[in-house]
Parts: sequence; structure tokens; C-alpha cells
Amino acid sequence: KGRILREDITKAFKSTSAPVAAGGASGGMGIPPIPVIDFSKFGPVEHMEMPRIKKLSGPALHRSWLNIPHVTHNDEADITDLDKYRKEMDTMAKENGYRVTLLSFVIKASVSALKEHWEFNSSIHPDGDKLIKKDFYNIGFAADTPQGLMVPVIKDADKKGLVQISKELMELSAAARGGKLKGPDMQGATFTISSLGGIGGTSFTPIVNAPEVAILGLTRSKMAPVWNGEEFVPRLMQPLSLSYDHRAVDGALAARFCVTLKGLLGDMRKLMW
Repeated sequence: KGRILREDITKAFKSTSAPVAAGGASGGMGIPPIPVIDFSKFGPVEHMEMPRIKKLSGPALHRSWLNIPHVTHNDEADITDLDKYRKEMDTMAKENGYRVTLLSFVIKASVSALKEHWEFNSSIHPDGDKLIKKDFYNIGFAADTPQGLMVPVIKDADKKGLVQISKELMELSAAARGGKLKGPDMQGATFTISSLGGIGGTSFTPIVNAPEVAILGLTRSKMAPVWNGEEFVPRLMQPLSLSYDHRAVDGALAARFCVTLKGLLGDMRKLMW
């Protein structure tokens, strides 16, 4: 007679997966949730509060990973000559209270590569049938802080030189570590760079920061023997890991972007064009 019986509840209970903890262990989009497990049955545990930044960024990363068909293209750039020039600039910069890191050069080179391959500086239109081409170049960079990962943004990077970019990198990084970044400091990025060079690694898959369509990952550079046509010579090689949204960028275009970026980093004179 339309009543809910005991058998209905029992049947429903048996067909339902284990409850999901707040914060989102559920998959979404039809993906089965991760079962809740009482780990204390196996040994001592502690419940550690996640930093606020991770609580905020976690759902955004999860959303990007579920919605974007990620592909990562790995390559290497010869930065032997660039690094010599960088060290010279850095020595002079120290006297004026700032530093010049490889990231400054990568930002400058990325802007040039984005101009040549505009698809990487776009977003997918909500209707899914168009790309929104952006004629401005705001570069986000991942900053490791005690509170968690933050992504400050250097606005209008195409209009700034290496010195100004280096100073802004230092200022924004300090603000991030001190918890003094404001909302506008982390908004409006068109392309993001995540560098693990100061820590290590050989390659990784950075998650695209939607609605951007690509992100560049950097790991630690290393000296390697490189064949120059006659002999092996020691060269400083910088690993590049380019993750991209396959809906907006295909593999051939990603490879061309990396070739352009490698050419710019390999010949610093091109950064001045």
C-alpha cells in the first residue's frame, strides 16, 4: 500500500556502498566511492587536521582531474649557456637585494612559446565547441609554503623583463610563505609553472589548473653526456613535464610547444626578440 517495509530498507542498505567521509572521498561522475576503513583495527592512528590551503585546493584539483583528459609530454632542454648567464645576473642581483633563478627565464621563454602556440594560452568555451583565445599572458607559479601549495600570478608577464619578473617572483613567494597573499594575487592565470627543481625528481605529472589548458612542470637539472655529432660533451639538461588538456591540445602540438620552449632556453638570445 505504498508503505516502506523493513525488507525495502534492508535491500537498500545492502546495495549502498559504505558512507563517505566529509571532504570528498566520493568519486563523482559515476565513479564508485572509496570505502571507509577503520584503520585503528590494524594499529595506532592519529587524525591530523589538513591545512586550510589543502582543504580549499583539494576539491579544485579533484575537479580538474575528473573533468580534464590529462596527457603529459616529457622532454629536456639544454640550459648550459643560459645557466652561466643566469649566475652572472644573480651575482649582480644579490647586491641589489633580489635573486635571479631559472624560473625567471622559464617564465620569459614560456610567454614567447605561448605567443607562437596560442592554444596553450586559451580556455575551452562552456559550450565545448570553441576555444577562448587570450591575448594577455598571466603566468602562475606554484609556491611551496608551510601552509601548503599556493599559486601566485605574475600579471602581464609579456610586458616585463627578466629583472622585473625576478623581483616579483621574490616578492610574491615571500608573501605566500608569510600568508600575506591576497585573492587578486592568485587569480587570472593563463598558464602555470610548477617547479620542483630545488627538491629533486626526474619528471612528474602536474595537474592542469582548470580553466587553463596546460601546466609546465620542472624538476632538477643535471649534467649529462650529449652527442654533438662528433663526441659526447657535458651539458646541463633541464627536464620538462608538460601536462595538457587533450580536448584543446593534441600530442603533436604539445611536442611542438616543447621544441619551441627548448629552443628558447637553449639560446638565451632568442629571449630578447
